[in-house]
Amino acid sequence: MDYAPSLLEKKWRQYWEENGVYRVFEDATKPKYYVLDMFPYPSGAGLHVGHPLGYVASDIFARYKRLKGFNVLHPMGYDAFGLPAEQYAIETGIHPEMTTRINTQRYRQQLDNLGFSYDWSRQVSTNAPDYYRWTQEIFLQLFGHYYDKAADKARPISELVALFEREGNANAQAHTAQETTFSAEEWAAMSTAERENVLMNYRLAYRKVGFVNWCEALGTVLANDEVKEGLSERGGHPVVKKHILQWALRITAYADRLLAGLDTVQYPDAIKTQQRNWIGKSQGAEIVFAIEGHENEGIEVFTTRPDTIYGSSFLVLAPEHALVAKITNKEQHEDINKYLQYANARSE
Repeated sequence: MDYAPSLLEKKWRQYWEENGVYRVFEDATKPKYYVLDMFPYPSGAGLHVGHPLGYVASDIFARYKRLKGFNVLHPMGYDAFGLPAEQYAIETGIHPEMTTRINTQRYRQQLDNLGFSYDWSRQVSTNAPDYYRWTQEIFLQLFGHYYDKAADKARPISELVALFEREGNANAQAHTAQETTFSAEEWAAMSTAERENVLMNYRLAYRKVGFVNWCEALGTVLANDEVKEGLSERGGHPVVKKHILQWALRITAYADRLLAGLDTVQYPDAIKTQQRNWIGKSQGAEIVFAIEGHENEGIEVFTTRPDTIYGSSFLVLAPEHALVAKITNKEQHEDINKYLQYANARSE
């Protein structure tokens, strides 16, 4: 019997869809298994070969676990929110909601043609309001909480405010960037803006000034992997390092819990090592080197081996370090400025 894929595959894809073969329901009689793929960004060009390269392997594994008696959840979605859609809209004049809808329909058709066993009733699209409302909710929760070191978990910021009102911050068991202490009387004397600035040193979601990759043409901040040789990967526009007020998350407060959690997850050892390196916790000391001719300044360094500090022969400042402009002598000023311009147009 000849194999006619155009007929056979169409028949069974239609059967799978009409009968909801891969739709998942609650079933307490079966063990659960979750097989999650990386969600693609739905571009106008459609799938590229790298998508099915990974999806085929995970689909084989999902089918295997079903045959082994597991209740397998294998969903698909679209990472459809962000700069590519915005830039495409600027270039074409077409609203990103429309282009994203058209592109996701194309992706869905292509994924179905490949015969993957997705439960499309669980589809997720990051540009949908019923999805990103939860990212907004998470942000608000982070903004409204601080990390209580005694309880080893997040607590409402209102509890911290109540402590400040009673006795100041000297006894606050909180993960914080606050360097000074204040009394209850000093807290009461602060303006609303001053109090908010203090609380920013405690909140899990907070604002800070930091160096970013700024692209004037795109009007946005870019990640390091979006910058190639001083130009934006999308559009090839100039990118410079720039100080900007931005939102950050106090993820360092969770370093110990993240490290402990790696012992309980079934990830390959290589992945766990990468995660431990990313968390980057190390034990050491902060040491301040005095600067000749600048009595009120110092170069602060962190070392895991303070016992070797006496062997130090030189220090290197990062181009973006605030002290560079202060301690550069007149003879080297022009050369340093040229280097700073070069470095500020490069990724890390």
